[in-house]
Amino acid sequence: MGKIEAKLHELGIELPAPTPWPAHLPLIPAVRVGNLIWLSGKTSKMTGKVGRDVTVEQGYEAAKECAIGLIATLRDELGDLDKVKRIVKLLSMVNSTDTLTQQPQVAHGCSDLLVAVWGEHGRHARSAVGMASLPGDATVEVELIAEVD
Repeated sequence: MGKIEAKLHELGIELPAPTPWPAHLPLIPAVRVGNLIWLSGKTSKMTGKVGRDVTVEQGYEAAKECAIGLIATLRDELGDLDKVKRIVKLLSMVNSTDTLTQQPQVAHGCSDLLVAVWGEHGRHARSAVGMASLPGDATVEVELIAEVD
């Protein structure tokens, strides 16, 4: 077990098993160019709009769920999470009412988990924005860019 897998175990996080990617889709879960890997967005299973159906605290948990999915994709793509040198950038999209201004507090759910796993190498640049809707009425969707070996 690698260092990052051990950290996940210590945090009580079990990554989901890989799911087959539908070949008919015009996109893929990850694209690696040189030492950077871009991950397609991961949506939460939680649905609903923050500020109407979902609290900011529940949105935080939905963003944490997105982080777990992104980490699983990194493992599936790289084979070893210890190959991740740094989390570089996140784009956190929050399904929110037009008056909500707490998208960053929701996005912290993803960011906090990445920092808990990778420490200083998990600190990243980030945008947290509100969206009128997300696919499947997901509460949160997050994209990730990482530097890898």
